This record gives sequence, structure tokens and C-alpha cells, in this order.
Amino acid sequence: MELNKHLDVSPEVAEALAVGKPVVALESTIISHGMPYPQNVQTALAVEKVIRDNGAVPATICIINGRLKAGCTPEEIEYLGKSGPRVAKASRRDLAMLVARKADGATTVTTTMMIAHMAGIKVFATGGIGGVHRGAETTMDISADLEELARTPVMVVCAGAKSILDLGLTLEYLETHGVPVIGYGTEELPAFYTRKSGFKVDYRVDSPEELAELFRTSAELGVESGILVTNPIPEEYSMDPDVINKAISEAVDEANAKGIHGKEITPFLLGRIKDITGGDSLDANIQLVFNNARLAAQTAKCLAGN
Repeated sequence: MELNKHLDVSPEVAEALAVGKPVVALESTIISHGMPYPQNVQTALAVEKVIRDNGAVPATICIINGRLKAGCTPEEIEYLGKSGPRVAKASRRDLAMLVARKADGATTVTTTMMIAHMAGIKVFATGGIGGVHRGAETTMDISADLEELARTPVMVVCAGAKSILDLGLTLEYLETHGVPVIGYGTEELPAFYTRKSGFKVDYRVDSPEELAELFRTSAELGVESGILVTNPIPEEYSMDPDVINKAISEAVDEANAKGIHGKEITPFLLGRIKDITGGDSLDANIQLVFNNARLAAQTAKCLAGN
């Protein structure tokens, strides 16, 4: 495959792809917009280590000086972490402008999927996907993540949709767009901070081998959509649903009162939920990302035949 002229694949990632070693993509919004420095950098490097410890090569994805990066150096991760929210949060609509202006961008689920696919990376680990926001029947606030899942053949391993969303409508939207929602070891959609949501997934899968075979078969059939794998947060880090739902309701009410919407809404809600829960939600967030990185690496290994 001829690489996009705007794309830089790191030497380590390029070598791994060339010889068929497993590679796992990682987003960078969690670094610049997800948590404060230096915890953001420490977490990003720790997630990369989890992937290495499970036999795969990490490829943190971002945009620096207008170059699409598939695989970051520790220095580039440090730069993104120190720069924080000054780095643009880059969704599909922003990509061409950031590249044209030689600007920096932290990739969302959407742009991480796009750049991973350009580079030939098949598996991507993240925290939770975006979705249909509460009240979307009047605001039409629907994450671009869902559209990307419908058009880009990458397997996304996450802890479900963020529980700040309307989970029922999110599942309906994915069904309409033909995206299979897989529960790893569960028949119920996990809700990010908690293991249960009350909504059923399309299929349950119980091993990385089965996930790899699903991806292989989807590619052989010419299915061009992504596959969403929802991996519940480990039991010991799962939060009390009543506590987290109360915090979410408070944060949503506050956002509505302040007129916050669009790309500002998710960082605002996650920040307020962290404050309301005394930091417990941030700890849970970090642990579920580690858990998803492990499963993504194991799946990438099976896909590579290792």
C-alpha cells in the first residue's frame, strides 16, 4: 500500500508492519485533553508498556507540525502532554486544515482510526467511544466516532460508550450503520466506569483468537465498516452505578446551564465528573485503558499469527 504523503510512520512501527508483527494504535486526545500533566504523559507511556508486555508494538497517533504520526517518540508524547489543551482536538473535519496549516493535533477515536488505517494498523485500543449525546433528539449532537466506525475497517477495543451518553440511541445508531458491537466476555454493553448498562450487545466473544478470526472474516467478505469490541472495566475498578450516574446527572445539568456543547462538552463533563467523584473516575479511566490495551495487543498478536 502506498502511504499517504502527509503520513510519517515511526521506524519501529514501519518495521513491525513490514514483517507482520502485531501493532496496536493509541489515540492522543487522552494525552492532551484527558488528564493533567505529568499524569497524562506517565499514563500514555504506561499504556505503551502494557502493549509491549503483551507482545505487540504500540503506535501512538497524533499530528505534529502538520505531519500525521503513526508512532510517537517519548519526546513527542512529552510535548503533547506539556502542551495540553493548546493542542487542537482533531476530528475528521479538522484534519485537512491542521495539515495545511502545519499545526498540531491530538487525535480522537475518529482521526486515530483514519490514520491507523492509512498506515495499515488493524487494531486500536482506547478508553471509550463517543456516541449520541443525551438530548440529541433536539441538539443533533452525535459523535463523529460513530460515522467513522461505519466507514473505516479498524477494530476498536474500548470499555463501551462513555456513560455521559444516551447508550440506547448510540446502539441504535451503530445498528443502522451496520457496525457490529461485540461484548468481550459479556452479553451486556459495558458503560465505561461500570460493567453494566442494561443494554445488550450484538454478540459475545470470549477470546482474542475469536476476535482476530472475526476481523479476518470481515475483511475477506469486503465489509468496510469497523468492529467495536466492548471490554468491561475490571471488577475491582468498576464504580458504583448509583454514584457515577448521580455525578453524570449533576455534570450534565451544569453543562446545560452554562450552554456548553459541541466538542467542548465531553472534556467538560469528564472533568466535572472527576471533581464530583473526588478523582475516583480518573483512576477508573486509567485502569480501563490498561485493560483495553492488553486485550488489543493479544488480539493483534492472534491476527498476526504470533
